[in-house]
Amino acid sequence: MDEFVKLVGIARAAAEGTLVAEKRRVDYRTLPTRKWLNRCHPKRVPFDWSINPYRGCEYGCKYCYARFTHEFLERRDPDLFETEIYAKDWNEAGFLNELKTVRPGHILGIGTATDPYQPAERRFGRTRKVLEALQALRGVSIFITTKSDLVSRDASLLKTLAGYNEVRVTLTVTTMNRDLARLTEPFAPRPDLRLHAVAELASAGVRVGVIASPVLPLITDSEDNLERVARAAKTAGADQFGANVLFLQPAAQRVFFAFLAGNFPRHLARYRRSYGQGAFLTGSYPERIREMVNDIRSRIGIPSRDMERTALPRPPGWELSGSQMMLF
Repeated sequence: MDEFVKLVGIARAAAEGTLVAEKRRVDYRTLPTRKWLNRCHPKRVPFDWSINPYRGCEYGCKYCYARFTHEFLERRDPDLFETEIYAKDWNEAGFLNELKTVRPGHILGIGTATDPYQPAERRFGRTRKVLEALQALRGVSIFITTKSDLVSRDASLLKTLAGYNEVRVTLTVTTMNRDLARLTEPFAPRPDLRLHAVAELASAGVRVGVIASPVLPLITDSEDNLERVARAAKTAGADQFGANVLFLQPAAQRVFFAFLAGNFPRHLARYRRSYGQGAFLTGSYPERIREMVNDIRSRIGIPSRDMERTALPRPPGWELSGSQMMLF
């Protein structure tokens, strides 16, 4: 039987997509899409709905938790997540019809699995189309998470959207060390560019915060590193700051452990022990990081995130292990 015939659901849709363009290391493809709004499980994430205009992300962050999402496309190699980027087919009338199910008080998360302002956005503009369509909503909360300074392009649109809804943008900045950022997030915009976008959004009257997540044990978990990010965020005009410890699902582990072996081999054994029983750390280490972040916020005078307890998507079968007490 032909392999294509065996594919079902979103994997078959991906196979039916069209190759639009090729870059040096990335293929851009279309993705036939019936639904843009994803209903969220209230016990896993604090959103009612999530929107991800793209599948895959070319930033190549070594720790990225979302690599497993390409497995739904029957793309088992975790590296393909950053080299095969799918832009969902846009149907404005269909999307507006979907929005009829969104009620006042609902929370929408944009960019919960892939960055909505990654380089593909310059070519396809799917995120901007989503924001334009969301102008039809009233009384909802819209949260955008990104590593890209491109988000400031939509400052005026976000400001207009905030006239009838709660709108917040969060930029991820894990370190102000440009060399370290380039090592761990090789194709993402520099930290200073992200902070410049924070300043532009704040100046435009858009509520904007910064998260230093994930905190990488033994690499970015020093108080000095986190405080530098928090101070830069406050200076740029961010009104919130937060940070959570790295978690590593199987697809992410394969990439991140190889990265450690090549760049931080002295830490590899401790990571293997600590994450040997599951994706999430428990015990005194994450508690110490939480206390450190709280202390930094108090010193600098910057509040916590509105959604500080955001839980990121987990693949089926991956539950927190109460016995996972290995510490860094």
